[in-house]
Amino acid sequence: MTSAPGVGAGFAPTGEDVAGVLAWFAQWDALAVAKDVEGMADLALFPVNAVTEGSAQAWDRERFLRDMAASLGDGEVGMESVRTPHFVSADLVFVITDATITAGDFSQVVRYGDLLVKRDGEWLFQTMVQGGW
Repeated sequence: MTSAPGVGAGFAPTGEDVAGVLAWFAQWDALAVAKDVEGMADLALFPVNAVTEGSAQAWDRERFLRDMAASLGDGEVGMESVRTPHFVSADLVFVITDATITAGDFSQVVRYGDLLVKRDGEWLFQTMVQGGW
């Protein structure tokens, strides 16, 4: 038998907690649109874990900068997303994102997850999980 954890299972986020995570992602997305990978790296807790089917890698800052710059590409990229935070505790949140990414005439629907860790009161990107790469 399985069930979703309730309030008795531990931390129950407030609306302010959820808003804080979504505001963090708004900043992250703005940096991605601007292709500011240095700024994105400043929001990360290294090493960053990059996970896909059959593979889990630890990326240092150099690898993060290189691979994120390559994934953002040279052209204009747009993204519409819906994010759903799942708080593990007050300082850990796993966020599932359903997004449509558009580059030129090409669009792709994706689902991925990110783990954020709060350190010194600030959220930091730590783990990305996405199938198919």
